[in-house]
Amino acid sequence: MIKKTNDIHSNSKISEEIINNPFLMLLLQHFQITVPVQDLKVSQLCKLYNINETLFIAFARLYNGSTAIPELKLDHNEALTIVDFLRTSHRFYSEQIYPEIMELIDEMKQLNSYKEMKLVSVFFSNYFQEVTDHLDYENDVFHPYVIDLVNQLNNRKRTENKEIYSTLNYKDHHDDIEEKLTDLKNLLVKYLPLQKDQVVRRKLLFLLSELEFDLKIHTDIEELILIPFTMRLEEKLKLIEK
Repeated sequence: MIKKTNDIHSNSKISEEIINNPFLMLLLQHFQITVPVQDLKVSQLCKLYNINETLFIAFARLYNGSTAIPELKLDHNEALTIVDFLRTSHRFYSEQIYPEIMELIDEMKQLNSYKEMKLVSVFFSNYFQEVTDHLDYENDVFHPYVIDLVNQLNNRKRTENKEIYSTLNYKDHHDDIEEKLTDLKNLLVKYLPLQKDQVVRRKLLFLLSELEFDLKIHTDIEELILIPFTMRLEEKLKLIEK
C-alpha cells in the first residue's frame, strides 16, 4: 500500500520514503540517482550526489502530494539543476514511457477487433505530439533562456543584443499537458468494450497513470518553483545593471 507523507526532511531515510511512495523512484531517476540507496538519509544522499538539499526536499514533497512550497532560498546556479532535472524527465517521456505505452496499445489492437481501438492509438499519438511540442519549446526556448540568465548573473553583465524575452512569455505559453490523459483513461475504464485484453489494459492504465502523475509533478515544478525562481533572477540581474 502506498503511504504518501509530506513531511520528508533531512534525516528521513530515502529507502523508507521510497517504500512508502514508490513514485519517488521517478524523482531519483530524474536526478540521475541510482539504487540501491542502502540506509542513506536525505542529507547524505544529497551530499553524495552534490544536490542542493532544500531543492531535493521541495521536489520530494511534490512527489508526496504537497503543493505548499515556500519561497526557496537558492543560489542562482541551482536553476541549472532544475533545468537538468526537467530535461532528464523529458528524455524519460520520449525515450522510455511513450514507446512502452504505444507497445501496449498495439498489443491491445491485436487482441481487440473493435474499431474504437484505432481511436485510442490515434488519440494518444496526437496527444503525445502535443506533449512533444511543449517539451521542444522548453528545450529550445525557455531552458536556454534560463541557462543564459544564470551565465549573465555569473558574469555580472547582461548579454547585449538579445531578443526581448522573459519568463512571462513562457508563463503565457505554459499549459497543463497531463490533463487530456484523463480522457483516455476514462475511455479504457468506462467505454471501450473488453475483448481478451484485461491484463494488457491494466498494464496500460498503470503506465498512463504513471505518465500522468509525473507530468503533473513536472508542471508543478515549473509553476511553483522554476517560474517564480527565474523571475527573481531577472530582478536580480536588473539590480546588477543599475
